[in-house]
Amino acid sequence: MKSFLRVVAALLMAVLCHGLFALAVGSMAICLAGGLQEGFGRLPSGWAWVANLALLLQFPILHSTLLSRKGRGWLQRLSPVGHGRTLAPSTYVAIGSLQLLLTFWLWTPSGEVWHSPSGISGALQYALFAAAWLFLVKALWDSGLGLQSGAIGWWALLRGRAAVYGDLPTGGLFRACRQPIYLGFALVLWTAPSWSADWLLLTVGWTIYCVVGPRFKELRWEAIYGARFRAYRATVPYFLPRLRR
Repeated sequence: MKSFLRVVAALLMAVLCHGLFALAVGSMAICLAGGLQEGFGRLPSGWAWVANLALLLQFPILHSTLLSRKGRGWLQRLSPVGHGRTLAPSTYVAIGSLQLLLTFWLWTPSGEVWHSPSGISGALQYALFAAAWLFLVKALWDSGLGLQSGAIGWWALLRGRAAVYGDLPTGGLFRACRQPIYLGFALVLWTAPSWSADWLLLTVGWTIYCVVGPRFKELRWEAIYGARFRAYRATVPYFLPRLRR
């Protein structure tokens, strides 16, 4: 009976984690392409900016907090009873995806659109937007797609084993810079084909997080990998890739 319940918990988490992840990615792409004018928020203009700023801030704050020592404890308690430690990676991705959904669909649009893509230049903008997404997907792959998508959690539970987080990522795009995922996320924001006041607010705010946030991640890497990470840090740039040696 316990084995059956474990399998059910793993499969339910798989559906929840990857379902929310797919919805979040799709929503982010659609809303950025439209200059963040798709949100369902309908607050008055004064309150709208306060609410939008709160939506902007909740993602980086909670996303980083859940990776702290105390935050990891919260993750384990949020997962199904008895499986919190194993399902923590899946729970983390599910929460992050839900945060993105809240940001884009509760956003109150300003209606102030500065530029909408059209013609050949518009096609080029969409091509750049697609290229930024491909860069982000490549960075996620190089870091370990199972970890970044949350699959390692529910898959480990399904097999009755502990989650395997993988080693320090140093291959692929990680040879060019230490934080290609955050770089790819920033590129997706800045290459959005429609420009608006809403887009600029979100892009500037989350770009600051993309530049500053990984510093805390690297403190964890140094604590885990020690001299290996320090050697890697000494030879590979932090955020912007080195185009030639």
